[in-house]
Amino acid sequence: MIHRLTLAVLAAMLAVGQVCNLPLLKGRLQTCPTTGAAPAPTRFTFKEPHMGTEFRIILYAPDGETAHKAADAAFARIASLDATMTDYDPASELMRLCAKSGGDPVKVSDELFFVLSKAQDTSRISDGAFDVTVGPVVRLWRQARRTGRMPDPQKLAAERALVGWKDMVLDEKAHTVQLLKTGMRLDLGGIAKGYAADEGLAVLKTFGVTRALAAAGGDIAVSGPPPGAEGWRIAIAPLGEADADKEGPVLLLHDAAVSTSGDAEQYVEIDGKRYSHIVDPKTGIGLVGRMSGTVVAPHGVIADSHTKILCILGPEKAFSILAKEEGVSARFVHLTDDGKEETAVMKNFPPLTNPEK
Repeated sequence: MIHRLTLAVLAAMLAVGQVCNLPLLKGRLQTCPTTGAAPAPTRFTFKEPHMGTEFRIILYAPDGETAHKAADAAFARIASLDATMTDYDPASELMRLCAKSGGDPVKVSDELFFVLSKAQDTSRISDGAFDVTVGPVVRLWRQARRTGRMPDPQKLAAERALVGWKDMVLDEKAHTVQLLKTGMRLDLGGIAKGYAADEGLAVLKTFGVTRALAAAGGDIAVSGPPPGAEGWRIAIAPLGEADADKEGPVLLLHDAAVSTSGDAEQYVEIDGKRYSHIVDPKTGIGLVGRMSGTVVAPHGVIADSHTKILCILGPEKAFSILAKEEGVSARFVHLTDDGKEETAVMKNFPPLTNPEK
């Protein structure tokens, strides 16, 4: 879903503090304490695979025991959300809901109802540019990426008929969800990772860890800044393939979230045309053209979903929508036919610095 933001972020994060030459232990990389005149908490890095990507948690804690307990609890929460919201497991709560499409309302968990509510809010403000009911079409494009062939037009038309955010009815009082059409299938790939990053930080705070970063691929949420710093340095990877190994411009964030979506990693080339894994719900076709959309928001669940609005609608339409959302800003990069980057940035987007600064 996301381009090479993850590695760029890791490099920028590790650059903030000195890294000890210690081996990974059970997926954990310990780093050295921050030096200084006054005692400071120690920096720790943890990683585990969840939601089809590598989750990384970087935190500052007074000791290793606190850090490990906090990280274990945060990853347990993320794993629980993964089990609830995955569409790859027919036994997940999400897929059990989909199995009852066309039937009566279904009572769902607090977590699933919250994410579906946020998804509906995003669909409403974007007039369906973001739509989690796009699952049937996404499944066809997953097959297309495996086979290298375009989805069958008749099958695509049939699956498109099942897509429509207004056909997912939420009852807040009863805490139920009803999918009105038989065969509807939900895909939370454009919102769940941002939510999971938020929840990871929330768990860390219960252990007194208030300076942390949770990254799920290109979906990142941060709490308080590292000791002695104004914020977390988060690098946005360049879009051009020639610059793939270079670090892009750097954001400095705290108590916020940032997500980047594009076609840099997940795409398929068919008959010389490159199709992104991001599908326009209204056409059923993967987006074409090299692009990258970055959204900064108060929470990951917002940043994650709103990048899809940006990529699908483009900057002109998307900026006018996002400008109405409190604390939301965006940056859009498009690669021209001659390989040059064209950038559009909202006025309230945080300042960017050069990588070397």
